[in-house]
Amino acid sequence: MFTHHITRDLALEILEARHADELYQLTDSNREHLRQWLPWVDKIKSVEETRAFIHTTRRQLSDNNGFQTVIRHRGDLVGAVGHHGISWNNRSTSLGYWLAQEAQGKGIMTRSCRGFLEHAFLDLALNRVEIRCAVENTRSRAIPERLGFSPEGVIRDAEWLYDHYVDHVIYGLLTSEWKK
Repeated sequence: MFTHHITRDLALEILEARHADELYQLTDSNREHLRQWLPWVDKIKSVEETRAFIHTTRRQLSDNNGFQTVIRHRGDLVGAVGHHGISWNNRSTSLGYWLAQEAQGKGIMTRSCRGFLEHAFLDLALNRVEIRCAVENTRSRAIPERLGFSPEGVIRDAEWLYDHYVDHVIYGLLTSEWKK
């Protein structure tokens, strides 16, 4: 088990099979909240489907294509953050994240993403990190804005979200712009 302690109360743990029950319960109890912006929520209907997702993330890790973590705040699992994949030719990655409703507004996701940036730029020697957010998802957009990302444009109808399309803002941060 790998754990990266960000603060005394906040840690990232590489997603493993042992997280399946707890992650499913968190997803299920936040289903309505998460469904506003995440297209995969309705596909996760059981612990078994959560295990299948975790299996996929373990393959991602073994293929050296990034990894997924759960976020623990004061010992409780409160969300997740991870790579969508790594383009080694371009030395770039993109991040995805979500946080339980009751954990929002405490700086948890900003600090968690900052931990990922440190790893991306220092340990992996990547040149670029990208975050895409739905235009109207102001809480999600606040994360890259706080971390110094630049808005680079809007992709229209970027994602089908159950019964409608949403536009995405693309944020980018280069290693030369990153401030630790």
